[in-house]
This record gives sequence, structure tokens and C-alpha cells, in this order.
Amino acid sequence: MRKTALVRNFYRSVTLKGNGKDGAWALRNDRAIAETVRHAQIPLCITDPTLPDNPIVFANAAFCDLTGYAEDEVIGQNCRMLQGPGTTEESVAAIRKVIASAEVDTVEIVNYRKDGTSFVNALQIGPILDDDGGLMYYFGSQLDVTAKREMEKKARQLADDELLHRLRNIVNVMNVIVRMTGREENDTAALATKIGERLTALSDVHFNTIRPNTDEGTEFEALARTIVAPYAPGGLVQLNLSGPAVALPAGLISPITLGLHELATNSVKHGALSVAEGRVELRWVVQDREDGRSIAFHWEETNGLPVVVPARQSGSRIIKTLTTSTGGDMAFDWRESGLIVKADFPL
Repeated sequence: MRKTALVRNFYRSVTLKGNGKDGAWALRNDRAIAETVRHAQIPLCITDPTLPDNPIVFANAAFCDLTGYAEDEVIGQNCRMLQGPGTTEESVAAIRKVIASAEVDTVEIVNYRKDGTSFVNALQIGPILDDDGGLMYYFGSQLDVTAKREMEKKARQLADDELLHRLRNIVNVMNVIVRMTGREENDTAALATKIGERLTALSDVHFNTIRPNTDEGTEFEALARTIVAPYAPGGLVQLNLSGPAVALPAGLISPITLGLHELATNSVKHGALSVAEGRVELRWVVQDREDGRSIAFHWEETNGLPVVVPARQSGSRIIKTLTTSTGGDMAFDWRESGLIVKADFPL
């Protein structure tokens, strides 16, 4: 059968219904629907399963634009003409399953344009039935989702890279914790306790901030509240957090976590959080530097026990080491009225 005859027969089947006035109305109405489909911006083709090899009998302009084929090049061809080296057997089998079910469903399949370039086609297929429920045609609408799938792939790769980067940071920080704590503590039980507390603080924050499928950073305030609040017996009455919303890059999570953990544990043992009247204020700002932006925070304790400068300062040395590794700096001011710590981290 000639290709023009296939198109003509398709139009006759969707336009010639009934006789007389009702038939004339159906002719005009269905012809309008057919023309609308022809000019619609959604790529669409229709196949005839009553003919050998279920050939394409209609393809609109959008279908031709997507595939690069002219209408007369696809009429009479089976849709498998769009398949190629990257088309999987699984996707072809999925299409066959949808056709066998006589339902409307969507299958993603790799198809190929006339010029040989591939695209990921979200193919929606389903039957077209007559008034008696008999099968007349199959329709297939195409949606090019290549760009979307590429973006999703890149997002997954970024997430994987972020996770690997974070794991490397964690391992490096653990190494510093173990090495430097071991230098300062001779008692085995105390050493194990200190290392355990520091590693637990580190793991808690990382487990709470590793979120799949997102490129959002960890908010400084949320991190600070997670770490410090459990050490304040009086809750938020003893703790004042203030500063702008700022997302931390992965590389800062470990050093800031350990820094705040050391400050909180020191405060609850020897400083403001060891008494009900004690207060801790943690405020921060984002500021410009010559090499970019940074977050600067100010930790200040008041109304606590008189400050005694620690003899060994092992905790402060650890967090100073980690801070320096990020390009930041941290200074301790052991005032008798309360410890003040100022830190600056590049974002």
C-alpha cells in the first residue's frame, strides 16, 4: 500500500462517521481534532496494527522535528526504525508489555534521530479503540527527557563526589583527634573516653547533615544548635545564638563541629554551662575578605565559674590545628570573667 494511501485511510477512519447532519458534524469535528493533533507541539505518531508490521500511518510535525525525519520517510515504517545501539532489550520488552496490556503507560527508551544522535524518549503509548471497543490504532507521544536525565546524572555525580570528599575529611579529622589526644592523655580510660566523645560528636553531625539528592549546604545555626544545646542544662535560657542564615561547605563541617564540641564540653565542665546562672552567647557574621567570603563567629561565656587557664589545652590545640587546615584562624581569650573565642573560616 502506498504511503499516501495509508495517510488517507487514517484520515477517513477518524472523520467518516454516521450519515446526514450527525455525520456532517462528526466529519467536521473529527477533522478538526485530526488537524489539531497534526499541528500540536507534542511529538506524536499513530500506527495501524491491522496492517503488516504495525506501520506508522500518521506523524505530526513535532514528531518530524524531534526525529529529523520527513513525514514521508516515516509513514509505512515500524517505530523500531528509531532504535539503535543504545536501545536496551529491557526497554523494548517494556514496550511490548504495555502493548499486550492494552493500557496506556510510559516507557523510557533510547531512540535515534535521522542524523544518528541519540535522545532519551519518555514514550507514552496506548491503544485507540472504536465505539465497540475494537482496536483501531496505537498512539505514541514522545518527550525528549535527555537534558533532564543528564542533569540528574550530574547531580548524582556531584552528590557522590561530595560524599567522598566528606569521608576523606572525616578520616583526616579522626586521625588528628586520635594523634593529638594521645599526646595529651596518659590514662588509657580517659583517653578512650575523650576520643569516643569527640568522634561521637563528629559522627552525629555528619549523619544529620548528609542528605541525599540535595546540593544545599548545612546551615551554621542548625549545626551549632545540634552540638551545643545538649550541653546547656538550662536549655535556650543559657544559650543565645544569633546571626544570619549561612550554609557551610562540606569542608568546614568537621572543624567547626569539633570546635563547638570542645567549647561546649569545656564550658559544661569548667565554664558558664557548669552553673545555672551561666550564659553562652554565640554570634556570627558573614564578611568579605580579599580572597572571598568568610564566616566569623564569637563565643562568649558569662556568669560562670572563674576561669582558670588549662595547663595542657589539648582540646584548643586540636581545633586550632583543624581550623588552620581550612585556611581559617581561631583565638582564645581566657578572661577571668569568662572565656571568649573568636574564629574565622573561609567559605
